[in-house]
Amino acid sequence: MLTRQAAERSYLPHDHGQDAEKILASMPGAGAFQRVAETFQLISDSTRLRILWILCHSEQCVCNIAAAINMSAPAVSHHLKMLKHSGLIGNRRIGKEIHYTLADTAEAELVHKIIDDIFMIKCPTPAGRKHCGDE
Repeated sequence: MLTRQAAERSYLPHDHGQDAEKILASMPGAGAFQRVAETFQLISDSTRLRILWILCHSEQCVCNIAAAINMSAPAVSHHLKMLKHSGLIGNRRIGKEIHYTLADTAEAELVHKIIDDIFMIKCPTPAGRKHCGDE
């Protein structure tokens, strides 16, 4: 028997024979959808996507990232702060520098796979190349 909350969530006016009650009972809560939406918002920005692509493939400091994407270090730092807060990237101090890289989490690895797979699909280079930028 469903709890009152689950029963309220799963009420649908029409029964299409797809066991909707069971499907809706296992649906994540609104907070989970909000967190996923925030991740998609982060990676939908082309600058953060470029930064993520770099950090998926190497560990870099702010200065190197800024030079690679032709952007100021403070602007890059702003994007890095957002990515770090989301848990997609991590950092470590080496002397006076902070080096950033993709976080060692399932979510970050999935984002890495999505980024690489989309670039492989969209890339005009031969299919055997590992990364779109390899030429």
